[in-house]
Amino acid sequence: MKTILITGATSGIGLEAAQQIAAEGDRLVLVGRNPGKLAEAAELVRAAGAGGVDTLECDFASQTSVRQLAKAILAQYDRIDVLANNAGGYHQQRTETEDGIEATFAVNHLGGFLLTELLLDLMLRSAPARIVFTSSVLHFGSTLDFDDLGFRHGYSGEKAYSRSKLANVLYAQSLAHRLEGTGVTANAFHPGAVATNIWDSVPWFGQPLVAIAKRLFMISAADGGRALTRVATDPEFADVSGCYIQGNRIKTPSRHAQDDAIRQQLCAVSATLVGLPE
Repeated sequence: MKTILITGATSGIGLEAAQQIAAEGDRLVLVGRNPGKLAEAAELVRAAGAGGVDTLECDFASQTSVRQLAKAILAQYDRIDVLANNAGGYHQQRTETEDGIEATFAVNHLGGFLLTELLLDLMLRSAPARIVFTSSVLHFGSTLDFDDLGFRHGYSGEKAYSRSKLANVLYAQSLAHRLEGTGVTANAFHPGAVATNIWDSVPWFGQPLVAIAKRLFMISAADGGRALTRVATDPEFADVSGCYIQGNRIKTPSRHAQDDAIRQQLCAVSATLVGLPE
């Protein structure tokens, strides 16, 4: 029985993937912010056939909370077979976290970066193991401005979201290089345009368009969850590492996502922002 940890597991593709994986009888560790939603999610995952369900609270906008989560995981688990960094958010208006970091970048990239770094020794002891990042096709066309990584100038919710998803792809590739030959893989994937509540933050004047898009063009959370489930558990991806996966197949990521210098600089800056050695 494998132990699979999913962040952002109380709704959307995280919850759907947890239920799909549970059907195989594996043990699920669900991570979310809201204890009430965690309890509801745990009931659904148990009913789906999980071999065991645990819940852990974490607010990925808080580095203190992420560190507390990592400490709890290290204290409770001897192994983690899959670490699915799925927690994410979207902010139409620029917001800073308690750590003074732009919130979209903090939650979508730095939270998973910090958690993964803190759990890396455990993942190595758990090999063969997988580390997965929920990214997005929106990383195409995005860039990283290291002089204004927090978007103090020219902020838009869409640009900030796309930038954070580019960071996911870059970090997954960096991890894959570091972990080569260890039996631990790292990949980023695009789940598809999923009709989840992440779109609720779109301004009121954009909501009618979002409603139409959800109905006509977006896939269900269950379908998006299947993309996460496949990358996390399918034997086809057992030895795949350092890749961007879209439409259930490996795809070449954006030009910026293939730049070694950008990747190295991102990891160095990220380590500084979360107080870790480079």
